[in-house]
Amino acid sequence: MVEAAFGAQLRQCRQAAGLSLRQLATRVGYDHSYVSQVERGQRPGSADLARLCDRELGTGGQLTTTFEQKGRSVPARRPATHPLQVADPLAAAWCEVITTFGRIDAPADLGDFRSVPPARLLPELVTQLQLVQARGSIDAAAEAAQLSVLTARILAGFGDSQAAGRWWLAARATADSSADVSVQSAVRAREALSGVAERRPLAQLLTTAEEALALGRQARGGCVVPAHAARAQVLAELGRQQEAHHALQELIGAADALPSASTSPGPLGDWAPFEVHSAEGRVCARLGYAAAGCVLLARALELCPPDWLGERAGVEMALAECLVVDGDAAAGVALALRVLVELPDEWHTFCLYGDATRVVAAARAHAPGPAAVRDLEVLLARRPYSSGRTVGGGSWTGVGRG
Repeated sequence: MVEAAFGAQLRQCRQAAGLSLRQLATRVGYDHSYVSQVERGQRPGSADLARLCDRELGTGGQLTTTFEQKGRSVPARRPATHPLQVADPLAAAWCEVITTFGRIDAPADLGDFRSVPPARLLPELVTQLQLVQARGSIDAAAEAAQLSVLTARILAGFGDSQAAGRWWLAARATADSSADVSVQSAVRAREALSGVAERRPLAQLLTTAEEALALGRQARGGCVVPAHAARAQVLAELGRQQEAHHALQELIGAADALPSASTSPGPLGDWAPFEVHSAEGRVCARLGYAAAGCVLLARALELCPPDWLGERAGVEMALAECLVVDGDAAAGVALALRVLVELPDEWHTFCLYGDATRVVAAARAHAPGPAAVRDLEVLLARRPYSSGRTVGGGSWTGVGRG
């Protein structure tokens, strides 16, 4: 098996470098149990894991080459035949997911999906959702939930709240059918966190976050961390200072209690360290703990992979707001300007612009140089993300590799 070949090479390189499994996992930001499964050929790994291991082990791209050869060995996908596909592939996929969850041989490896621009990733998600219906042997509800969450988040980033809402509904329905409480919790936590950026009613989001937390406490592992983060952030947005402070302490405690606050791949996997620090930093900023928030967000930025442009932009924009609140308005506005100027248009999202609007509001309150704030407002008026989604030809071969 190609997975076994990649895993065996990874183990040999790690042992040659004199690192334990846990040491390597900590360095690359992945959970040690996941890396162990990759070494044993039980999980396929990802391009991101291969790249990070090459960097830490000094293997000069050997692992990346092996992984790419594995990817090229995957047979071509079968075309989907849903009758609604010609009219609207995204609507057709939604109909399939919401009516039947299908079966699949194994969960698809989404690979390094965070390094792919949303508009390019969306068509591949539709293809993958259709494959969930066509292949079989075990319940695919958890897989469909994972793909639905990604689709909902992308549509929310386009500013299409109505379509995003339908996909959040699909994600929750499929998660609930899976009987896996960790998946049910993760979907609700992601929806609550995204809902804050989507400007959905906060009381409704608090209910969703509390459902996520109740379910997460029934499951094993780190799925409770996103639920704690969702509840803390919503409470902070509601201005319930004392409850939000307590929720932040619970979030920090839950993250510290994990063997490592790193991730299993996929949008519903355990959080990576940068996600934990980013969530903590955002809550600190909302509560007025600006200095602590700046430290946490700066650490999150250090840990976030350089090619995850969308994730990094979100962390940087949150840091910009934190800098303004901490009294360094000029630096915060300058950082926000740099993010919007340097970030390619394909990575601009409704949610990022919402964060930038917060920077403007905070800067107005702290009265920095008006020209810089006006420049930021001019950039925010561009809104390249509103040009619309596309679902059609073209794809990213990282999704579904394995």
